[in-house]
Amino acid sequence: MDCIFCKIIAGEIPSARVYEDEYTYAFYDIEPQAPVHVLVVPKQHVTNVIEGAQAPGMMQHLADAVARVVELEGLQQSGFRTVMNTGADARQSVQHLHVHVLGGHPLNLTMG
Repeated sequence: MDCIFCKIIAGEIPSARVYEDEYTYAFYDIEPQAPVHVLVVPKQHVTNVIEGAQAPGMMQHLADAVARVVELEGLQQSGFRTVMNTGADARQSVQHLHVHVLGGHPLNLTMG
């Protein structure tokens, strides 16, 4: 498999880790769209949210990891945005389920 996120999770590609547990890995986006831009990915490869919803517990693990990232990044009070792109029309650039966590300043109507 030639998935960049799988390679990041495996440590084959360096990343700036924010959080990790048995099921998820979170790291800073290399092209941030906001002062805080973290990607939260499941360690198990699934392509998108539809596939993730079929994997027992995966979406709950992602939600728990997002909550932990929000806490670690201090975004609880000011707020944050989560985004999951699915498919070409949504401009999903990596075919591995991932949640963008954005915050750190007032966000506009586009992604960041």
